[in-house]
Amino acid sequence: MLTDRDTMLRKLHELRSEHRDLDTVINRLAQHPMDQLQLQRLKKRKLLLKDEIAWLESRLIPDSIA
Repeated sequence: MLTDRDTMLRKLHELRSEHRDLDTVINRLAQHPMDQLQLQRLKKRKLLLKDEIAWLESRLIPDSIA
């Protein structure tokens, strides 16, 4: 999938940025709940981003030798 380190770092930056943006949107919607379905979808997307960020970070950090 993503093999080039620079590409992976760029993707990681994009995902973190989107994750932060979603956090802001979710917090605003939670204060004035109008569309619960939209709020659930945003939260699900945020969780998926978190998983993808964790996967990329694990690929970028070399395995430690115990």
